[in-house]
Amino acid sequence: MFFGSYFHSLDDKGRVVIPAKMREEAGLRIYIMRGHDGALEIYRKECFETKLEEIAKLPYNQKSSRDFVRLSLSSVVELDVDRQGRVQIPQQVINDYHISKDVAIIGVYDHIEIWSRDKWLSYVKDGEESYDDNAERLPTNNVR
Repeated sequence: MFFGSYFHSLDDKGRVVIPAKMREEAGLRIYIMRGHDGALEIYRKECFETKLEEIAKLPYNQKSSRDFVRLSLSSVVELDVDRQGRVQIPQQVINDYHISKDVAIIGVYDHIEIWSRDKWLSYVKDGEESYDDNAERLPTNNVR
């Protein structure tokens, strides 16, 4: 399970260090893809395969499903983590998803997210205002 938040910077080659605690869980081969709310999502192999199984169940005859499948899967890049714990994000991905030099690396249960730092801080600020209201509306009482 991934959790926590860390701030790092991309180097001149587009590499970023995956935090050690996350790196141990993620392994040496990861899959990066379009996420939600402006983030990139990183999956270890097992969780990526589960994600693919979920995507395969979508009704492809529905336009919204086709659009989601196409945009999600066309964005996938398979990457290796180097000996220093870095992953090189392709320049095209950095450009397409507006990832800045300063990034936030967020653990989100079964995956890691990479955000531009400023975008993440803005998201947190906005989310804090509605956190209690959102928690109250969740469909389970197991979340505290």
